[in-house]
Amino acid sequence: MAVLLGINPITWTNDDMPELGGDIPLDVCLSEARMAGFAGIELGGKFPRTVSALSPILDRHGLQLVSGWYSARLCERTADAEIAAVADHLQLLAGMDCPVMVFAEGHNSTDGNADAPLSTRPLLGEAEWPRFCERLNAVARHLRDRGVHLAFHHHMGTVVQTEAEIDRLMAGTSEDVGLLLDTGHLAFAGGDPVSVARRHASRIVHVHCKDVRRATLDDAIRRDRSFLASVLDGIFTVPGDGAIDYEAVLQPICDAGYAGWLVVEAEQDPAKAHPLTYARLGFRNLKQAAEDSGFDVGPPPKTPVDSPGSAA
Repeated sequence: MAVLLGINPITWTNDDMPELGGDIPLDVCLSEARMAGFAGIELGGKFPRTVSALSPILDRHGLQLVSGWYSARLCERTADAEIAAVADHLQLLAGMDCPVMVFAEGHNSTDGNADAPLSTRPLLGEAEWPRFCERLNAVARHLRDRGVHLAFHHHMGTVVQTEAEIDRLMAGTSEDVGLLLDTGHLAFAGGDPVSVARRHASRIVHVHCKDVRRATLDDAIRRDRSFLASVLDGIFTVPGDGAIDYEAVLQPICDAGYAGWLVVEAEQDPAKAHPLTYARLGFRNLKQAAEDSGFDVGPPPKTPVDSPGSAA
């Protein structure tokens, strides 16, 4: 099966912590993503939010838009209310021909609170799961009708964080709800990315590839650090630079016929982890792991399109 390699702009600039790369211009992020070899990039806070504005910028750099993050509130509002809230974001992703929407549940999440210990994240009660899954199914149907597959992102600090919660979500939802497998978040949550990849390979529609530094992870758990503090401590890195066996993770996904994007998403402090250096390292290591697991890695970035007054 063929896959494409993409990257998230969080390598350069962190929307949750503007002090990390806030001064790095969008053009630098895009040009270096292409220099590193990536065919596409996910949406970030510095990106325009209309097709007419964003498309020529990405064309100029020879990149595709892969997807974009959306934080839902399905624990507290109806499916119809969520569908109304997501409308502009869906219009942008559909207009940019994105195959998936990165979709997480943000109700009372602690991932953006630097002072919130890991142990304080929200939980869904047993009686709340059926309603949550029913609402999620309805939103996912709406997205699929418009050509975009919902890729549910299990995430530290949210109601779907652990391996058991991923299993519960998959059991309670329809095929319209795809799974975004994030190797780094799952390892941080104490789960096994290989086991989850094997168990839910047929539901995986998007993959975020971040590695973990095991000693930093263990220290974060022991000290009950917040998610953002753990990022600052250096818990994440690019594939092949940490403890995760990417060939083992990707093998069952390949065997199941996955043909989407593999996205390097490794939030680090760009002042400590030089973005282009780590982007190149992540590309090289992920490409090798993908090929070793049986994937054909798709074409390189598109040829940049010249625009008046700008360099390709």
